[in-house]
Amino acid sequence: MSHEQEPALSREAFEARLRGMGGRYHIHHPFHRMMHAGKLSRAQLQGWVANRYYYQVCIPIKDAAILSNCPERDVRRHWVQRILDHDGRDGEPGGIEAWLRLGEAVGLTREEVADQRHVLPGVRFAVDAYVDFARSRPWQEAAVSSLTELFAPTIHQSRLDNWPTHYPWVEAQGYDYFRRRLREARRDVEHGLQIALDHFDTRAGQARVLQILQFKLDVLWSMLDAMLLAYCPVEIAGWGGYTAMPPADS
Repeated sequence: MSHEQEPALSREAFEARLRGMGGRYHIHHPFHRMMHAGKLSRAQLQGWVANRYYYQVCIPIKDAAILSNCPERDVRRHWVQRILDHDGRDGEPGGIEAWLRLGEAVGLTREEVADQRHVLPGVRFAVDAYVDFARSRPWQEAAVSSLTELFAPTIHQSRLDNWPTHYPWVEAQGYDYFRRRLREARRDVEHGLQIALDHFDTRAGQARVLQILQFKLDVLWSMLDAMLLAYCPVEIAGWGGYTAMPPADS
């Protein structure tokens, strides 16, 4: 039976399917597992911060693209907060500034993070693909691509819990970004989840959302693939092979 012929999942079952995809979140990537265990060198952690900056600066561009395609005023009024969270406003520097401070906290200069000299081609390619998706797809599809936020609080909390022990040389101001996102991600996911549940109420539509969420998980995983290959060749050789993303559900 095709997805067009199958009955839609209930809202509860659909949400459970979305949340169940957390097993393929990039917290399970080998590079992130090393980060979580305190096994990254200073240079490897700096490489992650420098590359992840490209993702951070592209997030408000992605969100602006969603707004430009969305005719619904109420949605725009909610979604614009995401841009302000990253770009900041008067009296509130925002998440991009917080990430630059993270770069300084791990020993990079503001200039070398901001000018993106360390961004790897694979990271740039993956992030650009995400921005292009947001520009070219209907706003509802672009919006639900942000549902990786379902799993984000766990990853931010793990950094707050483990970095001070594993990487005591990281200066304290570097943790501001993670604290901000604990609050913001929980708020954002409520809105994004509401869009998914309200606008994709057929089985075919629900299947499309699951495909989109897998695409976004692939973007995040691919970014870490590029960093793993660039910064951890000795570790890869020691494993005797690469651990790929867990397979999708059948």
